[in-house]
Amino acid sequence: MRIGELARRTGVSDRSLRYYEKRGLLVSDRTPGGHREYPEAAVDRVIHIQELFAAGLNSEMVARVLPCMRDTDGGPSEAATPQLVVWLTQERDRIDGMIHELIRSRDVLTDVIGAASS
Repeated sequence: MRIGELARRTGVSDRSLRYYEKRGLLVSDRTPGGHREYPEAAVDRVIHIQELFAAGLNSEMVARVLPCMRDTDGGPSEAATPQLVVWLTQERDRIDGMIHELIRSRDVLTDVIGAASS
């Protein structure tokens, strides 16, 4: 499929797809006319990339983690290493800490709103 079709099917801009390719996260073939052509599996790959970015990982870490995600058959990838699992666990714990801090901030604002509304 061409880049426009991949963009439409994933909801990701052409520009982002070109960035993913530049960073080595996504691979395309070229037609004789120079147009990018992506395999059907690129749809799932772009979705995985988006999930990892949404989790707060930068493109370097996405490149490290992406090969370790579950294969299309749902089984664990053989590329996952114990060290990567440790890092991902630490990253999840960091995100949990940020969530806790945000909840505390929201609670303080709720108290201030309540006091100001009285």
